[in-house]
Amino acid sequence: MLLRIFLASLVPLALAATNEQPEPGTPVANGLPPPPSPLLLVSFDGFRADYLQQFHMPNLELLYRGGVLVEQLTNVFTTKTFPNHYSLVTGLYAESHGILASRMYDAASNKTFSLGGHEKDPFWWNQAEPLWLTALDSNYSTAAAMWPGSDVAIRNRTPTHFLPYDTSVPFAERLANVSRWLKGSEQEKGAMFAALYWEEPDRTGHKFGPDNNTAMAKALKEVDDHVGLLVSELRRAGLWGLVNVLVTSDHGMAQCSAQRLIRLDDCLDPSNYTLVDLAPLTALIPTQDPDMVFSLLANCHPNMTAYKKEAIPDRLHYRNNPRVQPIILLADEGWLIIQRGDKLLTLGNHGYDNNLPSMHPFLAASGPGFRQGFRTAGLSSVDVYPLMCHLLGVPPAPNNGSLARARPLLLSGEGPADVALVACVVVGVLLLLTSVTCLFGLRKPRGSRGPVPFQRLQLEEDDDELLLD
Repeated sequence: MLLRIFLASLVPLALAATNEQPEPGTPVANGLPPPPSPLLLVSFDGFRADYLQQFHMPNLELLYRGGVLVEQLTNVFTTKTFPNHYSLVTGLYAESHGILASRMYDAASNKTFSLGGHEKDPFWWNQAEPLWLTALDSNYSTAAAMWPGSDVAIRNRTPTHFLPYDTSVPFAERLANVSRWLKGSEQEKGAMFAALYWEEPDRTGHKFGPDNNTAMAKALKEVDDHVGLLVSELRRAGLWGLVNVLVTSDHGMAQCSAQRLIRLDDCLDPSNYTLVDLAPLTALIPTQDPDMVFSLLANCHPNMTAYKKEAIPDRLHYRNNPRVQPIILLADEGWLIIQRGDKLLTLGNHGYDNNLPSMHPFLAASGPGFRQGFRTAGLSSVDVYPLMCHLLGVPPAPNNGSLARARPLLLSGEGPADVALVACVVVGVLLLLTSVTCLFGLRKPRGSRGPVPFQRLQLEEDDDELLLD
């Protein structure tokens, strides 16, 4: 009798959990799980984590005081714009998604990658699938405004809506498009995932250096004004409080100087190598005896470390890709590698070791899926992708991140993905117990034995494990 009551109580739960979810934004009724909320990912390039403590940013502070703040986001190596923006939307280290630097060479295809050159060739991006494509498979509309790679036909697909990259398009215009895409219309449903990119404070940090308080204060006031405009626009569109908003960056910035230059020509004649990339992280291909070339570079300068590809430290996750060159050179913080001369092109730069606090960005988030007034010291940038997939109820592609590490940011431990899991478990238990009941009913001789004692199944939640090491 108790078993029948238990089974009967599971039926409405199973039906409720397996019913089709309503459109986002519609009220919850009749025990239906809440639908996923749309998600907006915003990146301000080159926003170093400690800018939040150094400069007054009232709009950004208001956003994270009503939500969550990750004080330092440990980004991926190399700490450059394209690798880290692709990691945010794939959850992969650079060696796994293939966007390794701003300049690359692929020996198998004899192709080169450079900004303003061949960055829109899908060949470079096809090793991974960004969230704006993964979400399409859940019948979601997606959008992106200037996010690196979003205007490329990756695996023959693009977001539902996107803007071709154009630095002349002001922030307000980019935001207006994103707001319109999220809102949708009578003819078209709103986007469930949108990504928005802005070039500052990176440009100012490069030009003047992060230690120039006057220049950085001006640039960061503009960024903070943009955050205020973002919140105002979402309020105007009736989206604020309904959309999960994540504000972050790709990397930080280190101060450089003409007194901290490492000249390759002082150590090695240019005829001995082909240069692929330069600056804090230099990649080259030996054209003479590789061991001789490496030996000269390894003893070139005390503030530069030379690595053969096979000896790149595991912690950098920067070895297992054919686009990694035979020798890479990594400068110490604030030092720059040049070929010759004394010309310093920028007073600020990035691309250094991702263990350095100066290379770390931050993460702030607010919305219906996040706790309020919560702060944590750190998180890995690869964890942002499984977090976003969880909030959207989208099955993630294989990735290097962990939802378990990001769970403390969430309002609760449950979400659309968990609801689906619970539904499957409930239905499975229902079928199992029904089968067991029928089996024992057929085997039990009438009047021969007493009732079979009931044992409750012990269900354990198997939290996320790393999909890729």
